[in-house]
Amino acid sequence: MSKVVLITGGSSGIGKSIGEFLHQKGFVVYGTSRNPEKITNSIFPLVALDVRNKQSIVNCVAEVIQKSGRLDVVINNAGVGITGPIEEIPTEEIRNNFETNLFGPIEVMKAVLPQMREQKSGLIINITSIAGYMGLPYRGIYSASKGALELITEALRMEVKSFGIQITNVAPGDFATNIAAGRYHAPVVKGSAYEVPYGNTLKEMDSHVDSGSNPNEMAEAIFAIIQTDKPKIHYTIGAFMQKFSIVLKRILPDTVYEKMLMNHYKL
Repeated sequence: MSKVVLITGGSSGIGKSIGEFLHQKGFVVYGTSRNPEKITNSIFPLVALDVRNKQSIVNCVAEVIQKSGRLDVVINNAGVGITGPIEEIPTEEIRNNFETNLFGPIEVMKAVLPQMREQKSGLIINITSIAGYMGLPYRGIYSASKGALELITEALRMEVKSFGIQITNVAPGDFATNIAAGRYHAPVVKGSAYEVPYGNTLKEMDSHVDSGSNPNEMAEAIFAIIQTDKPKIHYTIGAFMQKFSIVLKRILPDTVYEKMLMNHYKL
């Protein structure tokens, strides 16, 4: 029997690449979009979902289960970027980021766990970020929301293991997707104390995304994890130095690591 997969944010970027790859491998794939009727080029069905709306989540999960009778793999991929000096980012934008990157995935997991518990099986894959392993300048809110999801996953994984349910984190580095276009950018304010350093860092971040890895690498990695009997707690996918930065954070003194990051961002 083909496994049934639900991917949040499956209409573009990494989510779309994962969905297409799994569809071609014979999985029954459902993606999601806030406005699925506007997407005409998806090779797998899209279900309406806004991860900031609990009822939308409940309806989406119910529709997938009603159509397929089960739910084997859930990939919490929907997310949004945010940049800016923490002092200058509007609080409502910070809340919106956490609603999308943290509270949304939590609500999705709450919605699918009863079905997986009934099946005595299931796999939840939370797409986090290498940025979630460290506080990055002018990306602090994004780092915090993704880092929080990493810790939630660690805790929930232990809570549901006895039900036959497995949960894992997959932290990508920079991939060539449209995330930069959809990210909230706090404006570079003329005359601000952060005008020059934030402006320069913003250009650096966008160049990293533009020259990022092929999203198909993520798709292949997700496929391999699904095929694994006992997924690890954490996976990192991306360029060597991005993954190695996590190792350096573990072994270097805090002040040395901070200086390394500040040199990298020319601060």
